[in-house]
Amino acid sequence: MTHPVIFKTSQLILAGDLKGAETALATIADTEGDDALVTVLDEVPPKDLLAIMRGFDGSKQSVVNMLVTPEQFARAIVLEARYRDQTHAALHGMMNTVLYRDPEMAAEYLEVIGERDGGYEVLTNYFGERDEELLEFVMTGQFSEDFNVDRSNEARSITWLNEKIDEIDEALHEGDSLTSSRPKVTRDEISDHDWMETAWVLRYELPDIFEQIVIALRDRLTRRLESIEETVVSASRPAPAASAGDDEESAL
Repeated sequence: MTHPVIFKTSQLILAGDLKGAETALATIADTEGDDALVTVLDEVPPKDLLAIMRGFDGSKQSVVNMLVTPEQFARAIVLEARYRDQTHAALHGMMNTVLYRDPEMAAEYLEVIGERDGGYEVLTNYFGERDEELLEFVMTGQFSEDFNVDRSNEARSITWLNEKIDEIDEALHEGDSLTSSRPKVTRDEISDHDWMETAWVLRYELPDIFEQIVIALRDRLTRRLESIEETVVSASRPAPAASAGDDEESAL
């Protein structure tokens, strides 16, 4: 039998009251215990669960984010693309809040996400604005300490993109070279509870998933290259010459 709070939660979300929806669920934990809420979360539609989790981050803790299981989280998080958030800021905050409430479970959450349809896209989007820095880690096994705006601008050039795509292709062609090497930095050294630690866990604890993210990163760089090339070609095309009729009309 469906718990009454499920319908109430959905109605509150439709009304735009995410705080009220979260409070309704939190009441279950207060009155019946954490395990009861975990059971109820199995019945909450993934889109509703995602809506609630998007409203909270490290600065606004939610009992839902603190108790959601890897399977429940994965079912919801793969729907994030529906929000069309170009910066993926909400996704990034949500992921960090859940992944690092217990760092020892981060790999379990990431693995379950990677196993779901759309999971690789979510994990790639998580790195959002960090494409160039992630690529540095992919190629060298280290995190650059001097990343700056000039390097970011360079990453928009056709030459740079072609070089990086070729580097990824070469690394992928060499089989498990991306994931078989021993870590050059320890997890403790980069334990930021953020994108660097997530990249480290993926590479050294979930290598198969990490390789798929690298492939997705390559595809994203390729699309960026194609977009720049198309813009350059369009800009180089001469403007259509005005016809004699147009000249006469403009002179009137």
